[in-house]
Amino acid sequence: MERRITTSDIARAAGRLPTTVSLQLRNDKRLKPQNHRPHQGRRPFPMKKSALLLLGVVLACDPTSPARAAEFEFAEATIDALQTRMAAGTLTARELTAAYLERIAEVDRAGPMLNAVIELNPDALAIADALDAERKAGQVRGPLHGIPVLIKDNIDTADKMATTAGSLALVGAKPPRDAHVAARLRAAGAVILGKTNLSEWANYRGNNSSSGWSGRGGQTKNPYALDRSPSGSSSGSASAVSANLCVVAIGTETNGSIVSPASACGIVGVKPTVGLVSRAGIIPIAASQDTAGPMTRTVRDAALVLAAIAGNDPRDAATASIPADLAGALVAPLPAGALRGARIGVVLGPFGFHSRMEPMMNEIVAALRAAGAEVIDPVKIASLGKFSAAASEVLSYEFKDGLNRYLAEPGRITPMKTLADLIAFNDAHRAEELPYFGQETFVTAQARGPLTDQAYLDARATCVQLSRAGGIDAAMDAGRLDALVTFTRGTATLTDPANGEGGSGSSSSLAAVAGYPSVTVPAAHVFGLPIGLSFLGRAWSEPQLLALAADFEAHTHARRPPQFLATAAFK
Repeated sequence: MERRITTSDIARAAGRLPTTVSLQLRNDKRLKPQNHRPHQGRRPFPMKKSALLLLGVVLACDPTSPARAAEFEFAEATIDALQTRMAAGTLTARELTAAYLERIAEVDRAGPMLNAVIELNPDALAIADALDAERKAGQVRGPLHGIPVLIKDNIDTADKMATTAGSLALVGAKPPRDAHVAARLRAAGAVILGKTNLSEWANYRGNNSSSGWSGRGGQTKNPYALDRSPSGSSSGSASAVSANLCVVAIGTETNGSIVSPASACGIVGVKPTVGLVSRAGIIPIAASQDTAGPMTRTVRDAALVLAAIAGNDPRDAATASIPADLAGALVAPLPAGALRGARIGVVLGPFGFHSRMEPMMNEIVAALRAAGAEVIDPVKIASLGKFSAAASEVLSYEFKDGLNRYLAEPGRITPMKTLADLIAFNDAHRAEELPYFGQETFVTAQARGPLTDQAYLDARATCVQLSRAGGIDAAMDAGRLDALVTFTRGTATLTDPANGEGGSGSSSSLAAVAGYPSVTVPAAHVFGLPIGLSFLGRAWSEPQLLALAADFEAHTHARRPPQFLATAAFK
C-alpha cells in the first residue's frame, strides 16, 4: 500500500541529514584514528567530539575561517595514496569514512555551509567495517575498496537513503533495486557515503532556474566563492569533490551537467560516450544524451572510477554497443606523455565566452605544444549552433517518455506515476517547490506526443547529422586529429534565485548532442575562479581522452584547492 506524502514529510525532507547518522557518530568509540600519519606532508586533522555532530555543530573556534575549513588530513588525497595507506595497515576504511563524515559536518553543514550533501548514508560506517574485515581476510575488491564516494540524488539506491532528484514530490519513494551504477560501486568496494544535492530534476523543470537549487535540498554553493554558482546540475557532486567532502563523486549529464560544474568548481569531470555507463535506475531526461560519470580531483582517479562503473547492463540496451576491447583499455594504466606527437585541434566557437579568455587559450596552446602536441588552431565546425532548436525538441519528447517509464517501473513505490502527476504536485505545493521559478519545461514536455511523431524523428536525425558526421567526426577527419579542445565554460556567475543563472558561455552541447565523450580538467583561473579545458573525441575514445587530459594535467598542475571565500577576489 502506498503511503501519502504529508506536509510533515516535506518539512523533514528539506535537505536535512538523518538524525540516525548523528547519533551513530556521537556514540562511536572507534572514531579516533590509530597510527595516522600526515597525508602529503599535511598536519593531521583533530577529531574533536564537538565536530562529530552532523547537525547543530558548535566549533571551538570560528567555523567560517577559510584556513580551518581547508585543514584536513585527507585534503587532495588520491585513490592510490589512500590504498597505499590501507594496504600498509596505517589507515582503515572506517577511519577514512569517519573522517569524511566529520569533514561534511564542519564544512558542509557548518563553516562555509556549502549545502552540497543532501543526505548521508546511515549505514556508511557499517559498510566500511565490512570492507575492513574483507581486507583483513585478504580480500581486496580493487582500487575503490574502502573509498568513500558521494552520488547524485537522481541515482537509485535500494537502501535507507532517498532518491528524489531534489524534488519533494518523490519524498518517500522507494526504488525496486539499486541503479546499475550504484550496484557497480558497491561491487567494487566503494563506501557510498551519501547523496549530493543537484539542480532539481537535473535542471529540467522550468525557465530562469538557479543551478544547484532544489526544493528538497536548497541552494548549493561554489567553494571558491560562496556567492557564485556551482553550476549544474551535478552541483553538489562537484562542490563536494572540490571541497574534499569525499574522495570521488558520481554525477550525471544530459548537456553540461557533469563538465560544467566540474569546470566551475575546479575539478575533473568525465562525460562518457552514451552507453558506456548504464542509465538503468537513474532518473532520466533524454535517452539519446543521458549518462553518468566520475567527478574527481585528478584524471587518474576519474579513470579508476570510470573503469569500475562502465559495462554492459541488460536493463540499458545502449550498453550493448560497447566495443569488446574497451573494458581492457579502461583498466589499463594511463600512458605517460600522451600529448607527445598528438594532433590537437582548438575548436573555435561561437560559445559565448568573454574576450578575456582569448589570451588564456594562447597560454594553453603554448602548454600543449610544450608537452609535444601538434596544435591546429583554430578548428572551425560549421554546424555549431545549428542544431540547438532540434536538440531542445528531442529532449522535450524524450523526457516525457523516459520519466513516465521510470515512474511506472514495476516495484517502484511512489504515488507519482506520470509527469502529469508531478506537475499537479508542484502546483499544489507552490510555496515549497515553485518559489523562484516555474515548471514551463515540464508543461511543454507533457504536451508532446509519442516518440513515433515525425517531428521528433526529424529533430533527432538533424541532431545526429550535425553533431556527429557534420560536426565532431568531420572536424577530426579533416584535421587528422586525435582530439579537440576548447574551454568547457566561462567563469562561475553569481547565484541569483530571483532572476536565474546568467550565462558565461558553454561548449558542452557539441559532445552532449552527439553522445560522444568529453573530459574536462582544470586549466586556468580568472579572479580566483577556475576554468576547465574540455578534451573531446569520437565515440568510445575515453582511454585516449583520459590519457591526453592526464598529460595536460601533469604539465600544468592547474588545480588549486578552494579557500571558501565570501566572494571572488578581484585583484
